[in-house]
Amino acid sequence: MIFSTLEIKGDSPIYEQIEKHIEKAIQTGALIKDSKLPSTRETSSVLKVSRNTVMTAYENLESRGIIYSVKGKGSFVKIANQSSDQGIQIDWSKKLSHYGTTCENMDIIKTEYRYEKGMISFKSIAPEGNLFDTEEFKRAFLDVISMEGEKLLNYGYAQGYRRLIDYLMEYMQGKGVELKDKDILVTNGFTEGLDILLSAYTVPGDKVICEMPTHHTTIKMMKAYGLEIIGVSMDEQGVRVDELAEKIIEHQPKWIYLTPSYQNPTGIVMSPERRREVYKVLIQYKMTCIEDGFNEELLYSGSHVMPLIALSGSSNNIIYLGSLSKILFPGLRLGWIMADKNCISILESVKRAKNIHTSFLDQAIFVQYMSSGAFERYVKKVRKYYRDRYLFMIEEIKKYIPYKKIYGEGGLHVYITLNDNIDTRELLEQCYARGVLFMPGDIFMANQSRTSSLRLGFGKLEHHEIVSGLKIISEEIQRFTNDK
Repeated sequence: MIFSTLEIKGDSPIYEQIEKHIEKAIQTGALIKDSKLPSTRETSSVLKVSRNTVMTAYENLESRGIIYSVKGKGSFVKIANQSSDQGIQIDWSKKLSHYGTTCENMDIIKTEYRYEKGMISFKSIAPEGNLFDTEEFKRAFLDVISMEGEKLLNYGYAQGYRRLIDYLMEYMQGKGVELKDKDILVTNGFTEGLDILLSAYTVPGDKVICEMPTHHTTIKMMKAYGLEIIGVSMDEQGVRVDELAEKIIEHQPKWIYLTPSYQNPTGIVMSPERRREVYKVLIQYKMTCIEDGFNEELLYSGSHVMPLIALSGSSNNIIYLGSLSKILFPGLRLGWIMADKNCISILESVKRAKNIHTSFLDQAIFVQYMSSGAFERYVKKVRKYYRDRYLFMIEEIKKYIPYKKIYGEGGLHVYITLNDNIDTRELLEQCYARGVLFMPGDIFMANQSRTSSLRLGFGKLEHHEIVSGLKIISEEIQRFTNDK
């Protein structure tokens, strides 16, 4: 009731006080255009004044064009807020923190060339959605919602859904990991897992050694936290051990960050021998290591090699970040951290402070699906599908692209190094004008230095698109070479 705050005083006519009160309510936004006023009878009752006084106030306001009346319905506000206050305009870019500025400047969705309808895009390394086992997923959803619906739709625990944690512990044991004194924290994908780790265990200025090139998101997050990234080069077997040791001695880093399997962007799978050598270096210099278990299920030839955390035995210096999102339901955003129990306990508290917990419904559906045996059948299907695409991609690259080196043994992308005189950033500009997108190598360098390398994702492309796209890239490489 707008008149509940009006105090009638004896210094002016009552109808004028009612008019001014209504006008002020309009100016302050308490009454908006076309909002209905209380009836004259209701107002007179609230204010304890005569109805004629209220009617006089309403008639005066109507004659001045401030309100209008509708027969049988009442009186309504005719004008909008005419306040002279034009508001203020904040320049939000000037209020950004270092974290916000870095995330904004390194957001490739905003800063890189955008996909337009009809283009051929080698940019994405997302899986092909048509392969998703939606029927089995529906069945898993119906099962868990009927069994535990009232629990899953309520608050859960920060560490994660117990059935999923138990499943993932067994899953990691199958990779050769010693489970004693280790535990798991469920996260919203790999990205949140890394974010939780960095926020809990780093401060600005800390140094982190990474393979170079490396995952763009990792570079962005580490820079956002103010960390100094020290790059170590790679060969066909993975990170170079001699250089790794040299950089450890020289920089005394807080962390080592490695992706032993299907390294992004190169796709290199670190050999078993190299893994043992790397682990010896970690032990020798008492280093802590973040292991990114990227795409481990998409091996197209040979057999899986154990992750570094499996080599650690009872040691607790390796933290493993796991995710199946590159082949299975990336929209669920499910991942996990496996580490020493004491470490997981701390990370659980950080997780709880950030977002309380990952969706329990998603976790329950996921583990129900995984436990049904559907995942094993699905992996066999997609491994063959992507293997055929991978082999076709390699064959067509060799046919059309004058490469210097092709990297990678699996996954959903191929990494190529061209002749040294070709700047793939400039090459991208030329290809984009002809409707072809790819990821130039500078995106994966900590210092964003120009390179002669590029990453080509193929998971969502048809054969004819791969051929057409590679032909255009080939033609632009030739034009680039001729212009030089």
